[in-house]
Amino acid sequence: MTFPLNITILYAGLLGLIAFFLAFKASRTRAATHVDLGDGGNETMLRAMRAHANFVEFVPLCLILIGLMEMAHAPRWLVHTLGIVLVIARILHAQGMYSTSGRSFGRVSGASLQYLVLLAAAVACTYYGVIWRT
Repeated sequence: MTFPLNITILYAGLLGLIAFFLAFKASRTRAATHVDLGDGGNETMLRAMRAHANFVEFVPLCLILIGLMEMAHAPRWLVHTLGIVLVIARILHAQGMYSTSGRSFGRVSGASLQYLVLLAAAVACTYYGVIWRT
């Protein structure tokens, strides 16, 4: 039996593991800093919270768009490329968020790649939406 989103499910699983890591790290940071709510004015807690929150803000929409592309029979190479780039972007961004509170290669490159995936997937979905209408 084949699953209709057999490419997207791979990247959803990998990104789910990253989400688990970010949530777990935020929880451990919360325990270590004794901050029960918010960031408590603690920069380390704020960075952990924002690394996790930024992931949650962007990844679901990107995965939905990638999955819709796959359902619309976009080329497999395109679906894989966007999935791979999204995974790399999220790893880079998390590394950058944890390394410093300022600009860093990981943070800037991860965010830039993530925006690229979001834009490309949105344009592709719009394209496939127009094709299906005709």
